[in-house]
Amino acid sequence: MTRQFLGLDVGGSSIKAGLVDLDAGRLLGDLISAPTPQPATPANMLPVFAGLADRFPGAQGRMGIAFPSVIQQGTVRTAANIDRSWIGADGPALVQRDLGRPAVFLNDADAAGVAEVKWGAGRGTNGTVIMVTFGTGIGTALFTDGKLFPNSELGHMEVRGVEAEKWTSAHVRTAQKLDWPAWIERVNVYLGQMYGLFWPDLFILGGAVSERFNEFAPLLHSPAQIRPAHFAGQAGVIGAALAAAGA
Repeated sequence: MTRQFLGLDVGGSSIKAGLVDLDAGRLLGDLISAPTPQPATPANMLPVFAGLADRFPGAQGRMGIAFPSVIQQGTVRTAANIDRSWIGADGPALVQRDLGRPAVFLNDADAAGVAEVKWGAGRGTNGTVIMVTFGTGIGTALFTDGKLFPNSELGHMEVRGVEAEKWTSAHVRTAQKLDWPAWIERVNVYLGQMYGLFWPDLFILGGAVSERFNEFAPLLHSPAQIRPAHFAGQAGVIGAALAAAGA
């Protein structure tokens, strides 16, 4: 029997959901989504989780939730693009109470990284891998020999006297109207600083901008390999489902 697990990926504007085939390593059917409620409080978001979950009656076991926060043993520690009332909340306990089903929460960038290392651009890569997602901010996921070091939050590193995600994110590129050479110059500085600290064997670049990787790839420079993310917008959902399955 096919192992099918549900993954949710919580973003600032939408919450995506999908059913993942754990044996084939792929999404079953299409992603569905619902707007992220405003304010994005637990009371407002849990009914959205329930509505999305109800669309996938074939899901087994726990549901996985990729969440824009540092997550420690299920407890939400930070609030990026969600309401601060989440801080200190026990996410799985709230889902169990309101939806009557078990859940696992993990950082959204970690979820994307889990998908890429298990089945995507990092598959089969030994050593140290850093997934970097460029979006409204910068998310990171750090792996050594396939094992996740959770909640790395390297988008908050200081680069050239500025928080990295306030200088190098895809949002900054758009807001400041940076062309590829100008933006990739910043990306190279950021990757170079991380390389000096962690000596990764591979960087995986994710976020929507990764879909245009071929346009800027020749401008990238690093002693490490650099590859585009394989799953793009599906990575968070797939990684959440993998975490739910304990894979």
